[in-house]
Amino acid sequence: MSAPAFDPAAPVPAGGPAVLTGTPVVPGVAFGPAVRPAGAVRLPEDDGSVVAEEARAAEAARFAAAAEVVAGRLAQRAEAATGVSAEVLATTAGLARDRGLLSAVEQQISAGVPAERATVRAAQQFVDLFTGLGGLMAERVTDVRDIRDRIVAELTGQEEPGVPRPEIPSVLLAEDLAPADTAGLDAAHVLGLVTRLGGATSHTAIIARQLGLPCVVGVEGLERVPAGATVLVDGEQGTVTVDPDPEEAHARVAEARRAAAALAGYRGPGSTRDGVPVAILANVQDGAGARAAAAAHAEGVGLLRTELAFLGRAAEPSIDEQAQGYAEVLAAFEGRKVVVRTLDAGSDKPLAFATAPDEANPALGVRGLRVARRSPGLLERQLDAIAEAARRTGTQPWVMAPMVATAPEAAAFAALVRERGLVPGVMVEVPSAALLADRLFEHVDFLSIGTNDLSQYTLAADRLSADLADLTDPWQPALLALVEATASAGQRAERPVGVCGEAAADPLLACVLVGLGVTSLSCAASSVAGVGARLATADLATCRRAAEGALGADDPQGARAAARAVLAGA
Repeated sequence: MSAPAFDPAAPVPAGGPAVLTGTPVVPGVAFGPAVRPAGAVRLPEDDGSVVAEEARAAEAARFAAAAEVVAGRLAQRAEAATGVSAEVLATTAGLARDRGLLSAVEQQISAGVPAERATVRAAQQFVDLFTGLGGLMAERVTDVRDIRDRIVAELTGQEEPGVPRPEIPSVLLAEDLAPADTAGLDAAHVLGLVTRLGGATSHTAIIARQLGLPCVVGVEGLERVPAGATVLVDGEQGTVTVDPDPEEAHARVAEARRAAAALAGYRGPGSTRDGVPVAILANVQDGAGARAAAAAHAEGVGLLRTELAFLGRAAEPSIDEQAQGYAEVLAAFEGRKVVVRTLDAGSDKPLAFATAPDEANPALGVRGLRVARRSPGLLERQLDAIAEAARRTGTQPWVMAPMVATAPEAAAFAALVRERGLVPGVMVEVPSAALLADRLFEHVDFLSIGTNDLSQYTLAADRLSADLADLTDPWQPALLALVEATASAGQRAERPVGVCGEAAADPLLACVLVGLGVTSLSCAASSVAGVGARLATADLATCRRAAEGALGADDPQGARAAARAVLAGA
């Protein structure tokens, strides 16, 4: 018996099932008691107390020690993590060591403000600054508040804020999560993840996908579900059932486990049911991630994010240091395709030595390939490092630049790449690149579509904004139309077009992307089997019909429904 639709204006009924709906992010089913993040850190009241002048140096030292403990703890977690989790934790650790923030606190302390209140005041200055800048910089407000709370907790002896470690496996419900909290989730204790805010391309969604946790975001009414309530999460349908029938819930979980066991038999290579090859690749950030992807039967790497070696650094890493990291990834996929993305700095990934801290609109500013304009030699040295890694491993990686908007940019980049004996390509992340894909193919050998950024620039909506998550849904028909335009250009040029954004990790959407003409899909290693197995159930003609249905819809919900109706009969 199906549960009634959930009325967000009414309290959650006791003893009967109710269904909440949101945006499906990671397929799978989770069933268990609901837990919520730990209570908020108690921030100090501004009682007007003043630190004596002779004690201010010691107070500043107390703050510095607390900030370093927080930074060190996050950095340790980053070293133990891989992929996007490692990047997020490293970025957050860097914020705890940010000279601007530390100096602002020290100025407050030098005026006699106690360390706890100085931390709150200085953090508020940055919150106001980032809020005023808007766009992706506004997303850093969550990070600043997270670091503020961690430092205050360390100074006052409170429990570190964040996600609890439940005694029994549970489903985590939250308003939203700081990126560092999501990155630190333990998949052995958290069965699924549900948030009231967020979208399909938020950090929460991306990391949940990497961890393979069933996840639904943007769930209205979630705040009225109490901790301890039993919930059933369906990450494919985008539903959260409160107090479901236990027998039905256990049956759903058992069915999901059987489906997961079937995926465990996936060995690749990827293809449609009628044998049309579609490479299923992995997004990775380091050697450990590459080895995990190879073990998950990824056919290669469709996106090597190179930012991890640069984040949190006061100076650019050496060519040799970079080459060593790239070589680890190339060695994990010896003789197979590895696509390296050059440094995608700027916007929400600032670098102390390469990006400006005061851009008026960073999301539309100097980021990606454009950083090379401000930092002469940075790109060339990175390409030298990639070439050196290729020499050491006897491979020929493909290399692509992010945030390319014009044919001359593609031509200039391709020339630098070819000089080093590498295969050039560019990312399609802005609408101009999709519209000019034919011209880009006059200079490069491949294109790779970054659906996360392409969605935000196409819909003029910050992809990390919880309020605009419906606009940056990867099922938006306008985004799919640009994917089709790019893939069609690839067919005319007889050159490959891949997708390396989060859209490629959705098994249903993967079939649609192939129907649009995409030749490879790159996703988190945990998604490889699901994407490959789902694609094998549909022939190319069915994928094309599903794509037509999605393109003809008016909104993401209609696009999903149209594709699901076609593929259900496959």
